[in-house]
Amino acid sequence: MNSLKSCVKTIALVGAIAAGMALTGGKARAQDQGVLTVAGGCFWCVEADFEKVQGVSEAVSGYTGGTTENPTYREVSRGGTGHYEAVEIMYDPSVVDRRQLLDLFFRSIDPTDAGGQFCDRGESYRTAVFVGSEEERQVAEAAKAAAEEELGQEIVTPILDLQPFYIAEDKHQDYYKGSNLILTRGGPKRQSEAYDFYREGCGRDARIEELWGSDAPFLPAS
Repeated sequence: MNSLKSCVKTIALVGAIAAGMALTGGKARAQDQGVLTVAGGCFWCVEADFEKVQGVSEAVSGYTGGTTENPTYREVSRGGTGHYEAVEIMYDPSVVDRRQLLDLFFRSIDPTDAGGQFCDRGESYRTAVFVGSEEERQVAEAAKAAAEEELGQEIVTPILDLQPFYIAEDKHQDYYKGSNLILTRGGPKRQSEAYDFYREGCGRDARIEELWGSDAPFLPAS
């Protein structure tokens, strides 16, 4: 367990220092690039977290796990499509591997909550890890078991078969970096400020810190 904690803290420290490299050529993927698909509640937050990790070239918000083809945000958030808000994480396996990313993922969510995440409730905000092969499933199950042992509570995040991934609308990509003005309960704010206002108000980081303490990799600097 100590070695796992050391690994997670090392990755978190490196990730906090190094920003994710931007992809060139749009959404094109190199043949040697890994792809990890996860659902961790609000996809803005998962995308913002993992684009900080060294070796991650891009994180893309989208929808997966349901039956509706080419769903819209309105359809998914309303419920009934079966889709999760999800993120595809593109990464360089020579820099960061799938297991390390999954260790970070489990410690950046509340994996004990089957009904959503933080203030966001409903099927689209459930957590999940999606796998495309038996090897990927074994890696995910091992990461889940290690996280459950460390947490000392049952982890309800399922490991599911990979399904078609539908990229979300442009306005949801890199939301945390946007500069457009957004009307919030706290008044007009730039999109990046609105994102921070939402994340704090939703209680995401407070709950993650309560669960994972110093092993939580993406907590804001105090």
